Amino acid sequence: MNAIAKLSLVATATALLGATTTLSLTGRDRSPSPVERGRYLVHTSGCHDCHTPWHLGPNGPEPDLKRALSGHPAGFELAPPPAANPGWPVHATATNTAWSGPWGVSFTANLTPDRETGLGSWTVDEFVAAIRTGRHQGRGRQILPPMPAPVYAQMTDADLQAIFAYLQSIPPIANKVPEPLPPR
Repeated sequence: MNAIAKLSLVATATALLGATTTLSLTGRDRSPSPVERGRYLVHTSGCHDCHTPWHLGPNGPEPDLKRALSGHPAGFELAPPPAANPGWPVHATATNTAWSGPWGVSFTANLTPDRETGLGSWTVDEFVAAIRTGRHQGRGRQILPPMPAPVYAQMTDADLQAIFAYLQSIPPIANKVPEPLPPR
């Protein structure tokens, strides 16, 4: 290979590397929209683990994404929970949306923007207050386990606002979740 061919090859490789790096950095420098950031936070913070009913898929239990973030299924009949004992103080249903423990029985909330049964009538301030205070809409009943409200309360206002923006962007699912049950 002569010197001109080598120089041409090096110049082409350098130009391609520069273009690739520029494209790569440009993609990384773009700030996500609040909805994109909220989607990322919902998917990495475990929200689907409890707020999306689980079903038996081809590889075992998995979230039923047709009912994403709709909470405990309305009308899902439950037997009384097993008695707690020192080795198993907490129990969960097969849907992973109802939990029993010393607090009684809690049912995961419908986080979709359905106006009647979900977060559709909430404001962003009520959502942030609920996470910060651990109380429904920031002023109502206590948000019960397994919701790790004290952990999520450490998120920034911008992150909580982004989560709310994402939750308001998903399809609403009408699903009236039962009220918590007191301890037996």
